[in-house]
Amino acid sequence: MPSCGVCKKEHQEIISVERIKEVVLAASKLGITKVRLTGGEPLVRKGIIEICKEIKSISAIKELCLTTNGVLLKNMAQTLFDVGVDRLNVSLDTLDLKKYERITRGGNLNDVLGGIEKAKAVGFKNIKINAVLIGGFNDDEITDFVEFAKKEELTVRFIELMPIGQGKLMGKESFVSNDLIFQKVPDLIQTRDDGVAKEYSFKDSKGKIGLISPLSHSFCSSCSRIRLTSDGKIKPCLHSSMEIPTNGLGGDELVETIKKAILLKPEKHHLEIGSDSLNNMNEIGG
Repeated sequence: MPSCGVCKKEHQEIISVERIKEVVLAASKLGITKVRLTGGEPLVRKGIIEICKEIKSISAIKELCLTTNGVLLKNMAQTLFDVGVDRLNVSLDTLDLKKYERITRGGNLNDVLGGIEKAKAVGFKNIKINAVLIGGFNDDEITDFVEFAKKEELTVRFIELMPIGQGKLMGKESFVSNDLIFQKVPDLIQTRDDGVAKEYSFKDSKGKIGLISPLSHSFCSSCSRIRLTSDGKIKPCLHSSMEIPTNGLGGDELVETIKKAILLKPEKHHLEIGSDSLNNMNEIGG
């Protein structure tokens, strides 16, 4: 979280629940079948439950996922499950109370851990924990995260720090290649590769480890994601400043605009020289 916090938008700048459904419906006509609600923090969005309901009402959408910091999850897990959210990812960069408080500027780790337990209890399966590796901060917690994955029987995904937003302000020593995971945990067994994440299992546990390595092992050639920002723009690439407005468009024109955004996806990111995205990660999510 930046020290200045989050720059808030006016209510009229934010796309409505109805508009979100309209854009998702248009995207589904182009073959998109999976939607992920991400951040900022989606659970503070007024109408988030209604958004989930509306997206789930679109027959072409086969999977609705949500990425959250987990702080509000304990009180909302049952409702999210009841309205049909299929899967949860929880962003969690440390298992240390003091570190968590510092990096979130006042957060309580126990709120997140309680939320994860509640999500499991209400019926969510295949919960994933997203942990960004940061040299000198949490690279000494790799084995702790591995044990957490084993104990809780969930997937911990290690994500390489990207030079975007606050990441740009960190020195090179903060970047840790995911190759370090194999040194710390040599007994991993690869089970899945979906292009973005490589997934590994253990012989003695149902827990799993995932590796997302945008710098050391770029997956741009297999990326099929586009993003809709909270103010109604399509981002063909997370790491690009290119944003295509959709406000005021409907019907075939909206479908064609989304198609144009898909076709404008760049061949690859240029993170080796730094992202030119206009946003911080805490504004556009993962």
